[in-house]
Amino acid sequence: MGIIVEAIITGLLTGGVYALMASGLTLVFGVMDIINVGQGALVILGAYLSYVLEQNLHIDLFVGLLITMPVMFVLGLLIELLFIRPIKRDRTMLSILVTFGVALIIEGVLNLIFSTDYIQLRAWYITASFQLGGFYLSYVYVFDFLLAVVLLGGLYLLLYRTKFGHSLRATMQNRTAAELVGIDVERVSAITFGIGIALAAAGGMAFGATTAFNANSAYDLISRLLAIIIFGGMGSLRGALIASLGMLVIEDVTSVVWSPVWASTVFFILLVIILLIRPQGLLGQVEGRKQ
Repeated sequence: MGIIVEAIITGLLTGGVYALMASGLTLVFGVMDIINVGQGALVILGAYLSYVLEQNLHIDLFVGLLITMPVMFVLGLLIELLFIRPIKRDRTMLSILVTFGVALIIEGVLNLIFSTDYIQLRAWYITASFQLGGFYLSYVYVFDFLLAVVLLGGLYLLLYRTKFGHSLRATMQNRTAAELVGIDVERVSAITFGIGIALAAAGGMAFGATTAFNANSAYDLISRLLAIIIFGGMGSLRGALIASLGMLVIEDVTSVVWSPVWASTVFFILLVIILLIRPQGLLGQVEGRKQ
């Protein structure tokens, strides 16, 4: 019984990190109708940036976010301006091709600079642990979860307690109506994309602190993130949070009570079953967002 409780706690802590990575992806879709399949590569890019700061400047991983998140925010603005904004028709379908191209560019550059060797971020709290009840938890899992809580809480305040947040939510509900009432939709979209990429930087650091990675890790990562936002409902931040926590708990519990081989498979089986019953996902809308 104790091992199941440990698996549940670990799943919840790790699920918070995946919710952080998935939140940017589902936020961008909700505002822009853009499916950013490059999010996985951007998460890995964020992990490499944290690695560079830690290795070369000896900057703590969490302190380094004060540098990597603004840098990635600006990168998001540039990607939106150069690659996303020119798409005027069939945005959802074409965005898949465009962002996949961006992902390939990022992957190629990372492989060229860092090679294909796996690396993992280093800090004292990655190897240190503390006792909780009858088992041990690594400090990094707790710190990563707290980071996710702080950033997702900040995102909530931005969405529901600021003027920009009202503009963003209006754009999510009806893009044309938002333009008619004077909202600069292009500006909102650019900032939203930047926020999504900044969250990828934080998620990348948290991911790299617990998992060895290289540039090719983006493929497995984006498949998981897409499954999460589909499960939770495209464009739903609450759905992404619930799906992230559920996915990682299911995987960890399955791994300890059955087999690690079936850990991911069980989640995807449940995903297919739920989508057959509720095609829009847990908290997705039945009808698409109005244009």
